[in-house]
Amino acid sequence: MNSTDNVSFGREGLAPYATHSSQTRGRLFDEPVSPTRTAFQRDRDRIIHSTAFRRLKHKTQVFVYHVGDHFRTRLTHSIEVAQIARSIARALRADEDLAEALALSHDFGHTPFGHAGEEVLDEVMGKYGGFDHNAQSLRIVTSLERQYAQFDGLNLSWETLEGLVKHNGPVTSHGGKVPEAIVEFNQLFDLELDTFSGVEAQCAAIADDIAYNAHDLDDGLRAGLFTLDELKDLPIASDSLVEIKGRYPDLDQHRTAHEIVRRQITAMVEDVIHEAKKQLADTNPQSAGEVRHCGRSLVTFSETMATKEKDIKAFLFNRMYRSSAMMDTRKGVEIIIRNLFNAYMNNIDELPDRRPDVGGENQSSKNDHQKARMIADFIAGMTDRYAVQEHERMFDETPELG
Repeated sequence: MNSTDNVSFGREGLAPYATHSSQTRGRLFDEPVSPTRTAFQRDRDRIIHSTAFRRLKHKTQVFVYHVGDHFRTRLTHSIEVAQIARSIARALRADEDLAEALALSHDFGHTPFGHAGEEVLDEVMGKYGGFDHNAQSLRIVTSLERQYAQFDGLNLSWETLEGLVKHNGPVTSHGGKVPEAIVEFNQLFDLELDTFSGVEAQCAAIADDIAYNAHDLDDGLRAGLFTLDELKDLPIASDSLVEIKGRYPDLDQHRTAHEIVRRQITAMVEDVIHEAKKQLADTNPQSAGEVRHCGRSLVTFSETMATKEKDIKAFLFNRMYRSSAMMDTRKGVEIIIRNLFNAYMNNIDELPDRRPDVGGENQSSKNDHQKARMIADFIAGMTDRYAVQEHERMFDETPELG
């Protein structure tokens, strides 16, 4: 008997529309099949052991790293998304490992200081192709991670790469220009950019919305940007608040906030599972390929929950993301990112990890483009802390953040 005959992959009972690892389209670089792990389990493991994953520990979700130890970071957010994605995928009899791999890697391309950092980097990269965190995630897992002897990147399976690029829907349907990193890689390994992703990527995408809608409420309460009383008119939170106060009238604010958040997550997850099962029954896809060609996402909120979710996002946008405290931080972030980019462009030797083929006194426009992209890669890979340290090293004054 083969020593692996009794190894369980945990893949029994998947639905016909699930992405079956036994039918993977493979990897860009051929590798022997693992006797103990499916292709998607292997992808998940490579993601967890990557440098990019570790860096998420010190990258902003909403609050800069030094503001407090209990606020979410990109790492803790990604772990929360993975837990929710697995729960939804399990209920839909989809591949949990693929959903988890996508959830854990979906924010790899984010810059330091969250969306504020990304917006500034996109602006300074305007004449060099711009900056898109989704495309940057692809660059990281296909090129910038350099640990393996045989290849650059993590050499993930086709299905994981496809889900990473298309978890929010067809890339070619957004109306804008497709980022050059995605176009270039697609010429090597066709990800079918004009179709939707599989069920597992859709699970990861909606899990992202569920996670940040809930934990941003929690972090906003913790930061004092709004109070429990101000949640009385907010969907889901208001009903939960009434129930909690009725059952536990003396409960402290910390536990009350936690109860609201957990109830919101449960309500949203259960709504998605119910709605997705209905959508899948209506369309009746018999393969992952048929899911991709359904013409719409199948893992969605119900209409009622979608309205509530928009109200929560609007509340968070006004009371948290655009609060005076956050806007003050954004001003400092803009200065730091802009100064770093310009300094590296003016003197490439300041870049600690520059490639020997970029630089020199007589640079062509092509080399300027390559240099800018290399600088964007370097800045995007920074943690909050390292970006501040680099700015302090290169400039006499560095803005206070938070």
